[in-house]
Amino acid sequence: MGALVRKWFALGILVALVVNAVCSSTNSTSSGSTAAQATAMFVFGDSLVDNGNNNFLNSIAKSNYYPYGVDSNRGPTGRFSNGNNFVDYLGAWLGIASPPPFADPTTTGNRILGGVNYASAAAGILDETGQHYGQRYSLSQQVVNFETTLSQLRRMMSGADLSRYLSRSIAVLVFGSNDYINNYLLPTMYPSSFNYNPSQFANLLLNHYARQLVALYSVGLRKFVVPGIGPLGCIPNQLATGQAPPGRCVDNVNQMLGAFNQGLVSLVNIMNNGTHPGSMFVYGNSYGAIGDILNNPERYGFKVVDRGCCGIGRNQGVITCMPWSPPCTNRNEYVFWDAFHPTQAVDAILAHRVYAGPPSDAHPINVQQLSLINFS
Repeated sequence: MGALVRKWFALGILVALVVNAVCSSTNSTSSGSTAAQATAMFVFGDSLVDNGNNNFLNSIAKSNYYPYGVDSNRGPTGRFSNGNNFVDYLGAWLGIASPPPFADPTTTGNRILGGVNYASAAAGILDETGQHYGQRYSLSQQVVNFETTLSQLRRMMSGADLSRYLSRSIAVLVFGSNDYINNYLLPTMYPSSFNYNPSQFANLLLNHYARQLVALYSVGLRKFVVPGIGPLGCIPNQLATGQAPPGRCVDNVNQMLGAFNQGLVSLVNIMNNGTHPGSMFVYGNSYGAIGDILNNPERYGFKVVDRGCCGIGRNQGVITCMPWSPPCTNRNEYVFWDAFHPTQAVDAILAHRVYAGPPSDAHPINVQQLSLINFS
């Protein structure tokens, strides 16, 4: 491990505190700031990056109540975090204010110029994923929603300006976790799971994912960040099943994710091999980054790795944060905020590693390098 990488590790918690302040300031600045490293950020994904879309949907997957947002001056916003989430921090490094949720009726006009967030809790790559939670925007629906935004943008700028704007924007897609924990690992609710072994299911996901990435490329987006899935076998929800001995993760769950993450690296390589000219796709190694935090928590200032800061039941992972139920007080010492999601301290580390990390964190380049490429 190089000295620079060790320095990033040691700065993990400092990053969380510093970027929290940066996020607060960028939330009040315009996307046209000269410091911005991209024209806009378009966010697609699930509850890891949802910042309020599910507030407007008929869904039980919501986080618009205390204790969510306990460490944010905005209060509960619909982010599944004690404060900021991954794209808030990534946007701060890029000098871009976190984009507004698509479903918010006020997300129109000049508000969309810095980008839009389409992410939806319980959503997956497959349309059926998470259906037991109610309404959600699946990956395919989020792409349709982006095309709605695109229609608005066409009325706001010329064709040449729009092409330049899109080519300098960054699309972030965070998908896959729900396709396992809210689909494949619930075979009684999703009996189609019985039709696939882990390798076949990963291929199914990747084929669907690839089609939507191509669709986004075809309408003008050129810079893509696609993090892999973290070690789901280590989240409190999975530990609460009792399938792992004390101090261990659910190994069979983590093992099945290998086919997807390795396949996503291959997909990124394929997309970058010249078949989609004038574009760049970046893979974020979430599995490796979170795994390193779990294996070396003291390096980052964490003390609690096996239960949520709020929640009910075994490992605080059986039922997620209940309204007005107080969370733990030492939140910066926890890796997991609730049954499924990391604390904002972890998200700050993940965002910095994909933004400025070495190839082991971001492949084939990092987001900072991605932002410097000029395709127009």
